[in-house]
Amino acid sequence: MLIAPPDTGPYAFAEGMTDAALLEQSLEVPERFAAVFDRHNDEIYRYAVRRLGPETAEDVVAETFLTAFRKRGTYDPERPDARPWLYGIATHAIREHRRAEIRRNRTLARGEAHSSAESFAERSDSKVTAERLQPRLAAVLARLSAADRDLLLLIAWADLTYEEAAQALGVPVGTVRSRLHRIRKKVRRALGGTDPMATNEESWA
Repeated sequence: MLIAPPDTGPYAFAEGMTDAALLEQSLEVPERFAAVFDRHNDEIYRYAVRRLGPETAEDVVAETFLTAFRKRGTYDPERPDARPWLYGIATHAIREHRRAEIRRNRTLARGEAHSSAESFAERSDSKVTAERLQPRLAAVLARLSAADRDLLLLIAWADLTYEEAAQALGVPVGTVRSRLHRIRKKVRRALGGTDPMATNEESWA
């Protein structure tokens, strides 16, 4: 029987380690932070592309992980998964590029960015179809407040749970539930009663 050789890649040491453990180790060995970057870089990039487009996404990713590195000493070691924390940092970085997001949503609302809709569908087919995003939902997103848009997209695009979204935004989970209920009603009303997240009914209830 053939036995697969052990992983000898640059982050082999991280096998089986939580993000929290890696971040703690990086305080003594800063190079260990690279393993956290390697785990989550692509996911944060895809999220930033959906919100801002590829031109700005790389800047957001760089800002996100630079901030994470600087603040790694404040990370809560009781939270093994750093994704919500990183999404929270990314959300703040995206807010600094709010004009770019507004331009992107307006472009989508005019139906001029079909490739962007396809990238949206990559991980969200079960929640919101690309054709529903184009162009009506994009117009609705453009009219939401920044805070409501952040929450909605952390749930719909980043696939965070209520608890993770609450952690990312620094608000109680009860606030997440009540705000999502209000946002959903607003979106349905704007779409003439159509629920773009009908396949994710339970998460919005």
